[in-house]
Amino acid sequence: MQARLEQWKQYLLTGVSHVIPFIASGGILIALAISLAPMTGKGPDFSHSPLLKLILDIGGSAFALLLPVLAGYIAYARSGKPALVAGMVGGQIAHTVNAGFLGALIAGLLAGWVVELLKKLPVAKALKPLMPILIIPILSSLAIGALMFEVLGAPIADLMVAMSGWLKSMGGANAMALGALLGAMVAFDMGGPVNKVAFFFGASMIAEGQYQVMGAVAAAVCIPPLGLGLATKLRKSLWSEQEREAGSAALGMGMIGITEGAIPFAAADPLRVIPTIVAGSALGGMIAMLGGVGDHAPHGGPIVMPVIDNRLMFGLAILAGVLLVAVVINLLRARSAAPAESAPAA
Repeated sequence: MQARLEQWKQYLLTGVSHVIPFIASGGILIALAISLAPMTGKGPDFSHSPLLKLILDIGGSAFALLLPVLAGYIAYARSGKPALVAGMVGGQIAHTVNAGFLGALIAGLLAGWVVELLKKLPVAKALKPLMPILIIPILSSLAIGALMFEVLGAPIADLMVAMSGWLKSMGGANAMALGALLGAMVAFDMGGPVNKVAFFFGASMIAEGQYQVMGAVAAAVCIPPLGLGLATKLRKSLWSEQEREAGSAALGMGMIGITEGAIPFAAADPLRVIPTIVAGSALGGMIAMLGGVGDHAPHGGPIVMPVIDNRLMFGLAILAGVLLVAVVINLLRARSAAPAESAPAA
């Protein structure tokens, strides 16, 4: 069982290593455009800045490749080049049906498994050269496409509608519980469908003159990347050089409220990272809600500070969540590394 889990971890790490340049380049371009554009009550204004809008669009295009590349190279790690097509198709469909990051992970793993099965099929000798370049990509893409569209798409869409209705019904409920719930949702899938439900709920409340819901979301969205980025700086010995580079990119993305900066860490180590960032963002969302933080723009992170009500509590909410994530994830990594470090040399 341990060997199987380690194998799956390697599949995920392969996907992460290939997706990091897309996250870093896209995130930095988006960060540059947003940070230089004037912030209004409706978010960054690019109407008088065509160059910044161009930079934003280029960054967004790089970022849009995140899910296909992640799923494609997870599948590649499991079954080689023949699995790339099905994995990338599955990742793109995950975006289309709002399955997000978790959908891409599932699509990548499923694509690799389907290709493994197809490789074992007995075929005529004349067809063998066509299997890896034509037959396997077509059949595996059809299988993964059908699974993603017909099996995952509708249930996820229904779940999102149900969660939206549930959140709206909680509008007058306990502020602490609502803030913690929104924060946890924001961090859970880092820009995926659960994150989007919380985000769009906050944005919809702005139109109704209720800014505190978006305030809690705005504080929570930046905590996962900022917390993980800070962790790589506080205890560098616990992190590889590649992870430290991803940490630097995560810090930049966190400053402008891009939760996806945490994806490389979550994909590589989901069992430790996801609960940690969920706890950190839940804490930040709870403090922001209790502190009366209001956000007048449908965006989050420190970049929206000019349109925040009660900025001191906004900063404290972010700081508390970031420190919780950084300290806890480093403690967990140190604990898991300790036996190996203390073991006697062979």
